Amino acid sequence: MAQIDVRDLAPADRSAWDRLWSANCAHYGAVLPAADNDELWRRISDADYAMGALIAFTSQDSRPVGLAHYVLHPHTFSSRMLCYLEDLWVDPEARGGGVGRRLIEALIARGRERGWRRLYWHTEADNSAARALYDRLVRVTDYVRYDVALQ
Repeated sequence: MAQIDVRDLAPADRSAWDRLWSANCAHYGAVLPAADNDELWRRISDADYAMGALIAFTSQDSRPVGLAHYVLHPHTFSSRMLCYLEDLWVDPEARGGGVGRRLIEALIARGRERGWRRLYWHTEADNSAARALYDRLVRVTDYVRYDVALQ
């Protein structure tokens, strides 16, 4: 297993982020306009915005191998913020090497340091590879999610 370093996204990471984000979008069949990608980059790069991103690299050769996008938001049952892990992507060539675990653990550590109340996420019920990792890290909840497409 390769040693994995995780840190905040930096301006110099734009091309690495573009490659990882494009692969994630392609995997889900999402085609986003360049303007939307540019806006997402602006949001996750802005320290004053309620979104952020972590990027994972192999320690050996500094190859970018994963990303995590997260959103902070208030909560009605606490004055502390909640963190929603919106996107977690690991380069297919790096899967099984602990990258996803390191990204989630880094976000958990950040939440504890910053006093967040909870980190949460969801995944498709049939995403067995991701669920195998998630089930080792945390317990699954009984909540059911409902979506209303507004456009």
